[in-house]
Amino acid sequence: MSALTQQVQRHVLRLHIRLLACRERLAAGTDQRALHDLRVAVRQLRNLLRPLPAYSGAEALTSAAAQLGRTSGGLRDLEVLDGFLRRHGDSASRAAQARQTQLAQGYQQLLQGMALAELLRALDAWPQQWRAANATGELAGVARRVRRRLAKDEQRLLLALHDPEHDWHDLRLLVKRLRYGLDAYPEQGRVLVVQYPQLKQAQTALGKWHDCWQWLQRATSDEDLQPWVNQWQGALGRGEQRVAKVLTQLRQAWPHVV
Repeated sequence: MSALTQQVQRHVLRLHIRLLACRERLAAGTDQRALHDLRVAVRQLRNLLRPLPAYSGAEALTSAAAQLGRTSGGLRDLEVLDGFLRRHGDSASRAAQARQTQLAQGYQQLLQGMALAELLRALDAWPQQWRAANATGELAGVARRVRRRLAKDEQRLLLALHDPEHDWHDLRLLVKRLRYGLDAYPEQGRVLVVQYPQLKQAQTALGKWHDCWQWLQRATSDEDLQPWVNQWQGALGRGEQRVAKVLTQLRQAWPHVV
């Protein structure tokens, strides 16, 4: 095995162990970050897999990771909203209790559902499939493929970043994709050291703006959220200003579209 294929193998094993730990934390209800950490591990796994050749078993693992990401997304959004409501004391108790009931049901559905079970089964089978793919030469040129994928992700982000009309929701996803891709393959990316912290700042700013935007969307149908509409509208406006500032800084760090 090449150094990179060995690195990938170790990384997937670490993520497998993290996912098992997150599952147990979620089942035990020991903390409020179990779902968040599970989703981060799934996202890191997906970004680790994206540039790899279509070796035997790759599709099953990639598909299972994507399905768990989709299945858990709405639940995480609800969890973030519940966190806001909890921080706002007794006035939010009825609204918070309603979301906590929904969350408890959602956690059980996720733990007992097919998406998590399929991903863990695919991870159990993966090491043998990876070794077999390496033995048959299916992983030849993997480093070159990774570099091409990261360069493509960077190009897509740059084009979106320098387009003033580009949708911020999509831009947020492009930022996350490149950042997690660089985390997965730090030695293969071209992003300069000075740019990576700005990527993180952009992801944080876009994430907070997205939360406010999403809560306001929910408030159009959930009447018990109406007391916070004015607060969220103000936060959305401030969030837009913050996003505009960090995106300007990111454009200055990447002044030319490659």
